[in-house]
Amino acid sequence: MLHVPAERLRQQCQEILHAWGMSAEHAAITADILTETDLRGVESHGISMLPVYDGMRATKLNMQPDIRVVRDTPVAALIDADNALGHVPSKLAVDLAIAKATQMGVAVVTVRRSAHFGAAGCYTDMIARAGLIGIATTSARGIAMVPTFGTEPVFGTNPISVAAPAGRHPPFNLDMATTPVAVNKLKVYWLKGKELPEGWAYDAQGKPERNAERAFKTRRMAPLGGTREAGGHKGYGLAMVVNILSATLSGTTFQPLRIRREGADTPDNIGHFFLAIDPKLFREEGAFERDLDEMIDFLHGQTPADPAQPVLVPGDPEYAEREARLETGIPLPDALVAQIKDVCRQSNAAYVLEG
Repeated sequence: MLHVPAERLRQQCQEILHAWGMSAEHAAITADILTETDLRGVESHGISMLPVYDGMRATKLNMQPDIRVVRDTPVAALIDADNALGHVPSKLAVDLAIAKATQMGVAVVTVRRSAHFGAAGCYTDMIARAGLIGIATTSARGIAMVPTFGTEPVFGTNPISVAAPAGRHPPFNLDMATTPVAVNKLKVYWLKGKELPEGWAYDAQGKPERNAERAFKTRRMAPLGGTREAGGHKGYGLAMVVNILSATLSGTTFQPLRIRREGADTPDNIGHFFLAIDPKLFREEGAFERDLDEMIDFLHGQTPADPAQPVLVPGDPEYAEREARLETGIPLPDALVAQIKDVCRQSNAAYVLEG
């Protein structure tokens, strides 16, 4: 296991992205988001995505895109990402949403013709730290979720994140897939040589799949909740809500239909959705944050079932992990380090994780 300082990991991401033809500005924005994701402990969406992006470059990604705002009103905007990797157009969308909501009280920005944007919680955190409530959703590049009563996957993991500003506490930040975990979490388990918990994935016969490598390659994931009896239909319904907000609203395609019509090796045409709300539309300045602090204090004060595991609120584990990793470095499994070295070699990018 290699422990890498955040700045060195950021530099490695920039080296690779720039070698792929991304502008210095876009590479810096993307590397910042990838690094922040790994600092938070969301290892499935940080530097481990670079080998995946490398495989997408030839047919799916535009490394020198013309990212444009194609519709614009005081409270809404639509961005065309021109098949860019999703981090840069999403950062633009967040900046627009914050500016519009600060001025008008509420704003919605959608993105079309995009690609994987990383961890949704990074974007809602930006909105919350601007003093606004943030909601982010995205359709997914892969097809991984089997619908309730179905046999073949039709949706991606279709994540949703909601963040809200507190006063004394860090922002509340819920970031969740509408499957039990993100697809790349299966890869993290594979790289670590760990067996999957039961209920994350299934084989072709509908039986639980515990082998992480097979599960990552076959991609038959349950909806959040698992079986119909355990509430899996709710996860399936949430996945459809996310797709409506992210893809249908922005004018992007439903992934199974895109693949059927255009083929799998075409740009993913992913859609993103960002909503920002100023609490001052409804409350006096500071009142919302005080009430959220009070709620968080109450929840933290609940008697835990296990004294070693206190009651947390969404965002707590990521903020704690961030502080720890700023001190000790970001842990990278040996298998991932080998993959990054291979990407550097094939891309003629400098390898800077060590030394």
